[in-house]
Amino acid sequence: MTESSALSAVPSSARDAVLKFYFGPMDCGKSTLALQMNYNHGRQGRRGLVLTKHDRSGGPKVTSRIGLGLEAIEVDDSLDLVRLVTGLHDRVDYLICDEACFYTVEQIEQLADLVDEHGVDVYAFGLASDFRSVMFPAAQRLFELADEVCRLQVEVLCWCGRPGQLNARVVGGSMVRTGEQVVIGDTDASPVRYQVLCRRHHRAGLLGEGSSHWPA
Repeated sequence: MTESSALSAVPSSARDAVLKFYFGPMDCGKSTLALQMNYNHGRQGRRGLVLTKHDRSGGPKVTSRIGLGLEAIEVDDSLDLVRLVTGLHDRVDYLICDEACFYTVEQIEQLADLVDEHGVDVYAFGLASDFRSVMFPAAQRLFELADEVCRLQVEVLCWCGRPGQLNARVVGGSMVRTGEQVVIGDTDASPVRYQVLCRRHHRAGLLGEGSSHWPA
């Protein structure tokens, strides 16, 4: 019988599957990274599925603001992710889960099951908090369960020049703090849109539109 210790080498074939959560505010490149990661894994012959929910395109796609896009499986609240993966004829090596903050908490548990019980790597991408700066339930569960949590380092700036951390919901030109947690919008001039702000200006409710000075 071979003894092992904390210093023993681990064979590469024994690598456990992982659950990783990549988060950040809007415009920080989450969907771009999701698409790049899918490309990299697929190029090495790995078989994966790309999932999304409430993409800005309005369809079952993962799209990025720099023009990249890919067809994806739309995750509705009733979709059992374990059954989806294990019901396929071919083995699935990994999942790319964009907009994972909008999944149900039960679906996050299912992602953990796929990692632990079926050896499927899961790479989840999404916002951490909503327009009120309150964490999405699914994002909170990912923080609790993920093997690795990564804040994306692509810098997003508030109008004042500070790092953008929080997403403000803007309706009719004004920032709002009440309403449904999930309302789909973008960063353009649509009736409901979102704007990335630093903590100071999100708390103060200052959008800075037309302003070229620092508020007192």
